[in-house]
Amino acid sequence: MAQKILIIEDEEGIVHLLNLYLRNADFETVVARDGADGLALHAREHPDLIILDIMLPAIDGFEVCRRIREWSQTPILILTARSDEDDRINGLELGADDYLMKPFSPRELVSRVRAILRRVTKQEASAPVQEKEEHRLVLRFPGLTIDVPARRVEVQGREIALTPTEFDLLSLMAQAPDRVFTREILMNKVWGYDYMGDGHTIDVHISALRRKIETDAQRYIKTVWRVGYRFEVSHIR
Repeated sequence: MAQKILIIEDEEGIVHLLNLYLRNADFETVVARDGADGLALHAREHPDLIILDIMLPAIDGFEVCRRIREWSQTPILILTARSDEDDRINGLELGADDYLMKPFSPRELVSRVRAILRRVTKQEASAPVQEKEEHRLVLRFPGLTIDVPARRVEVQGREIALTPTEFDLLSLMAQAPDRVFTREILMNKVWGYDYMGDGHTIDVHISALRRKIETDAQRYIKTVWRVGYRFEVSHIR
């Protein structure tokens, strides 16, 4: 059965383009042209993934994302014409899994959709079933605990909600402290080898992750200038 993509977009040209490329890639599509209809379609159609425009009539994309995340973990790919990084981080913090800037390559969009769905499928397949604590991979650092099979993160004993992408980035780096991960390696490991995004996508996700897990007293992710990032235990106070 074809996976179903819900497109919430009000620009007719973009809707036509998305329908054309997604259907050619063997996806089923349903379309809503404003935020209110998008919420209703999501509840009725139960899509496998949502492509969500930010600038929507009636209810904007940020509010749509927030409401969906109150009761569903359906993957969300945001489309935005805004160049402000804070807007993109806002979308990620509300629970979006990825974003794409307009204008975009339709082939890149299809590649990102496939990568997100592949990652979700992998997570579901590897979900633990009554796994004993001694067999779990639980990473413990000062002020930070990462339960890898349960995909749970605690900061100072309080559980923090991360998006699937944020968790995958943190888990990957935390399992190899002090190793430098280039942006290319992070994209390949987290998104997949057919991912065609640029390195700035990684920077936005790292910024969102830092806002959730770091404080002035505790910094976990170190920027390696012109290279990438590493998880540093020795610098945690």
